[in-house]
Amino acid sequence: MTGRTVVITGASSGIGREAAIALAARGASVAVVGRDAARTAAVARLVGGRGFTADFDRLDDVRRLADELLGAYERIDVLANNAGGLIPRRGRTVDGHERTIQSNHLAPFLLTSLLSPRLVESNARVIGTASVANRWARLRIDNLDWRRRPWFGGWGAYGTSKLATILFTEELARRTGLEAYSFHPGLVSTSFGVGSPIMALAQLSGNAGISAAAGAVPLVELASTRDTGTPSGCYFDTLTPNGRRHRDSGDPALAAALWEESARRVGIR
Repeated sequence: MTGRTVVITGASSGIGREAAIALAARGASVAVVGRDAARTAAVARLVGGRGFTADFDRLDDVRRLADELLGAYERIDVLANNAGGLIPRRGRTVDGHERTIQSNHLAPFLLTSLLSPRLVESNARVIGTASVANRWARLRIDNLDWRRRPWFGGWGAYGTSKLATILFTEELARRTGLEAYSFHPGLVSTSFGVGSPIMALAQLSGNAGISAAAGAVPLVELASTRDTGTPSGCYFDTLTPNGRRHRDSGDPALAAALWEESARRVGIR
């Protein structure tokens, strides 16, 4: 990875932080993107990279972040869309979107789109952090904001946003020719799902999952392995390609419809 530039969102903690440390150790120049300015700066110092702050609940922050990254780097070799998570309580962003779909899908969609010319010039690889939760998704293009649907602690919206991650990755590969992959990191013991009774129960029962460093392994390998041996657009269950996923993944018509609706929502062509 020496001489290669890697942008990791959600890198101020959890698997993003661990991936930044591991990739920097392999020689990469890492752009550490996080919401919390102090934690982001601390990780950037730790890995000898640069820190960038952005709140994915605000699409204007994403636009500013894209401008800053384009100004800072002449090439971007890897973009890891890792930010996002489970939001236990229903809410709206300042942009008017349900928070889960914005932070987990619309914001990374916008960032990737704005960086796309530089990514194509650099022959970059794009990696999306998905989840096994995609298997219980209920994706409706006409209702991405989960209106008039039971919330159930945010799990339905979360799983749906992770199916959106997989579909976006597939469509990105088709439309741009970029190498693009999504992956499930495993059940990781991090701050994921803070405020969720289900996650609190899992932690109390001792089933909180693997370490953040272990969860970062698929991201690190997908970022640094020259030849993954799989077609672009592939979904990995940890390190296993073509992992089990929702029946709607691999549907090009649905992926295209999601792309067009996402572009409309974030205001790009």
